[in-house]
Amino acid sequence: MSKSIPFTKIVSELPHTVPFVGPEAQERNTGIHFRARLGANESCFGPSPKAIAAMTAAGPESWRYGDPENHDLRVAIAAHHSVSPSNVMIGEGIDGLLGCMAHMFVEPGVNVVTSLGSYPTFNFHIKSRGGDLDLIPYVSDHEDLGGLIETASRKNAAIIYVSNPNNPMGTWHDAGAIKEMIANLPSGTVLALDEAYIECAPEGVAPEIYISNPQVLRFRTFSKAYGLAGMRVGYVLGHEDVISAFDKVRNHYGMNRTGQIGALEALKDQAYLMEVNSKFSAGRSRIETIASAHGMETIKSVTNFVAIDCGRDSAFSKDILARLLAKGIFIRMPGVEPQSRCIRVSVGLDHELDLFEEAFAEVLKEVS
Repeated sequence: MSKSIPFTKIVSELPHTVPFVGPEAQERNTGIHFRARLGANESCFGPSPKAIAAMTAAGPESWRYGDPENHDLRVAIAAHHSVSPSNVMIGEGIDGLLGCMAHMFVEPGVNVVTSLGSYPTFNFHIKSRGGDLDLIPYVSDHEDLGGLIETASRKNAAIIYVSNPNNPMGTWHDAGAIKEMIANLPSGTVLALDEAYIECAPEGVAPEIYISNPQVLRFRTFSKAYGLAGMRVGYVLGHEDVISAFDKVRNHYGMNRTGQIGALEALKDQAYLMEVNSKFSAGRSRIETIASAHGMETIKSVTNFVAIDCGRDSAFSKDILARLLAKGIFIRMPGVEPQSRCIRVSVGLDHELDLFEEAFAEVLKEVS
């Protein structure tokens, strides 16, 4: 590297890496067109028709910037959760908001605790700020809440990151376990509770929204059950003193106007959300049935994806993954043992799951 390029020390020392290689990049690199897109945990059922209509109508005015204060959407989300707009911040998906949070709490030498093999974009943001990560192994395919708390206390961590329901395993802790974790947070530690899949989960998984505790930030998104992944709209709920600090570091014009409009209409259409969740449930059952037909177990999930336990080591599951990709079936898998014994399949349309079922049977014959 040329010494004339004035990168910061952190950037100079970071490896060239990205959290995910997208399906589009994989198609370009391999020349294979994916016939079934079952790896990114998107909602193939799309957003509410009302959201589509509103975004379509807004198209001619795309020359306008979005409201940098996200006022209308912020007020609507606050009403939806019975909190004040001052307890809500909008951002470019949960990923963008996690980046802001890292900017707010992390600098070189600061300790952060997360689970080994959990959502890698969080780790990406922490490393970009020079933070030190402590990675706690899963226990029975669940994040180890007690281990996370113990390590945070011992390391004087600034942040604990937990995804509930979890990505990539689809497992979850009930509301009581999360409330107990919150009660045991060390002084000076913020809990980043990523609830990207919470709209998919049944009653009893999400604790009540309490915004009086400045140590808890709850991240939500319109990318999953609401079907607006391409619009990049997320939000975070928390104490107003913490939420207001996001204004110090966020990209104030980062939200696109069409996404703001679509998210507002999607939030209003809770009947459509219920319909989508019914389809997610049916899709999970279909994936479980496909796995069972080949003698494989699945990890119980309340998300829009299912982890299939391939029953051996990561080399075996990687082989299955590679062969499915070669047949035009895009899926993913956890990246760390022992979770990497699994492949992860998103709920898809019926014809996509038909394609997966056919290709999966062919691949298992090949690897046997």
